[in-house]
Amino acid sequence: MELGLVGLGKMGGNMRERIRRAGHTVIGYDRNPDLADVQGLEELVGKLQGPRVVWVMVPAGAPTQATIDELAELLEPGDVVVDGGNSRWTDDEKHAEQLAAKGIGFVDCGVSGGVWGLQNGYALMYGGDAEHVAKVQPVFDALKPEGALGAVHAGKVGAGHFAKMVHNGIEYAMMQAYAEGWELLEKVDSVTDVREVFRSWQEGTVIRSWLLDLAVNALDDDEHLEKLRGYAQDSGEGRWTVEAAIDHAVPLPAITASLFARFASRQDDSPQMKMIAALRNQFGGHAVEKK
Repeated sequence: MELGLVGLGKMGGNMRERIRRAGHTVIGYDRNPDLADVQGLEELVGKLQGPRVVWVMVPAGAPTQATIDELAELLEPGDVVVDGGNSRWTDDEKHAEQLAAKGIGFVDCGVSGGVWGLQNGYALMYGGDAEHVAKVQPVFDALKPEGALGAVHAGKVGAGHFAKMVHNGIEYAMMQAYAEGWELLEKVDSVTDVREVFRSWQEGTVIRSWLLDLAVNALDDDEHLEKLRGYAQDSGEGRWTVEAAIDHAVPLPAITASLFARFASRQDDSPQMKMIAALRNQFGGHAVEKK
């Protein structure tokens, strides 16, 4: 099938390549002309045969809104827009209503996989009407990991981004637990090789995970994380998860504490946040602050 892809950064660029490897045609647009296949959205839409599918991979908020506003004027009834960025789920309902007024479908899709997605595939959580999802299904199949798992039609519009938001909240808490354990191991004199303790946990333990593998990668690069500053950003989804928990009276003590720990990292050079920063860099290519 044909796909228009808007936003060709670290995620979008690799997604374009993975979709093309699956035999589909991708026409990509990015503000960076060195990355783009076309010079603008109008040219992108003009090169696609109807009914069109255009996937948006730009930052949440104003950039996503501006892109959808422009696409709403360029696309035709029967076309579908997919928001694959990290938009807040409450924005999805507004975007779906805006596009539906012109007969254009909308699907929201949470995407996980970071810089490893090209090789391993992307975990996909999408929401929207079944008829709109069906038009995008070949792209979902191309992006997802091999096998039966890795993709889910989570529900109605907004369900995909809500599921991804909760996924990221869990990720916050898991990384925090590894970071706290690492700092404690580093503090005691009796443990002489913390890196190898972490490595030993990769097999046979109940806490083995891909995040643990990435922690070992980070420690192989910098055994005591001495090159990093203990400062970790948050993408916004951790905050949204805690806000949703408050709205629905669901207790989330571990996720909430992990979010607050990131806030604390901006006040001093936290050893735990060195591990958080290292993990975020390992799985997502997120920037780190060097000492």
